[in-house]
Amino acid sequence: MSVPAAVSASLPDVALQAPALARPLDWVGMDGIAVPIRVADGQGGQVQVAAQADISVNLAREGERGIHMSRLYLRLQQELARHEITPGGLRRFLQESIESQSGLATRARLRLRYEALLLRGALRSDNAGWKSYPVEIEAILADGHLKLVLGFRLEYSSTCPCSAALSRQANAARLLADFDGVPTLTVDEVAAWLASDRGMAATPHAQRSEARVRVELRPQFDELPLVALIDALETSLGTPVQTAVKREDEQAFAELNAANLMFCEDAARRVASVLSSDPRVERYEATVSHFESLHPHDAVATVTGAGPAA
Repeated sequence: MSVPAAVSASLPDVALQAPALARPLDWVGMDGIAVPIRVADGQGGQVQVAAQADISVNLAREGERGIHMSRLYLRLQQELARHEITPGGLRRFLQESIESQSGLATRARLRLRYEALLLRGALRSDNAGWKSYPVEIEAILADGHLKLVLGFRLEYSSTCPCSAALSRQANAARLLADFDGVPTLTVDEVAAWLASDRGMAATPHAQRSEARVRVELRPQFDELPLVALIDALETSLGTPVQTAVKREDEQAFAELNAANLMFCEDAARRVASVLSSDPRVERYEATVSHFESLHPHDAVATVTGAGPAA
């Protein structure tokens, strides 16, 4: 049985039907869309990475049943892979997303999640390796104002100051015990003892640690300062987790840990000192977690604040 031409030529659109319980909606859209995006590679260029995107708009007209969801999806697929992600580019994308709804929406929101890969040189050797940093970007355009939030995580090492002090005391006590009654010691004899197995009575505990950072960026800067913020925070913490490691690099890492003993409170203050002085930061929230090797629980500190006065 054939279908009449008039029927087959017109596809039904139930979205045109009036809603049963009419009211506007805060956000309508899609989560978890696979999409390629272009981001800075930390070397002065760009790289394309796989991302997950959430895109939504408000439904401002209470009498309309739904938004034009496919328009958002197609625009997302077509636009994000073409240009590097910047504040200006995100503003244009969100404004075009609002306009694609033909008057149904007045604001738009985009969230992007991806892994930033940055090439990191070894501490002393001529080697290098790639390190991954989870990143989340949230951009909201409402009434012409762009709110842009950049979130990321970085790993570092933390050596406990209390454990270090106790270890030094134990080492000193063994030195006194081993050389009790010896009238004089030369520098070479002490150095040889320190380099022997007897020269380490105790070692301080250290653990891999993590800083989770979220910053709201000021709108006058047309860049996402991801690499700059990561570099500044890793410098301030002093003990970023390494990639390529030879023996000379491992020794350098041990020296950095000894020079940067810190509780989670100390790490949180170091993070805050960087974020509170960056002119691109409007507000920030940071949580540091030290995944304790001494305890079966973690030591955690959170700090919030604002960037410098504009």
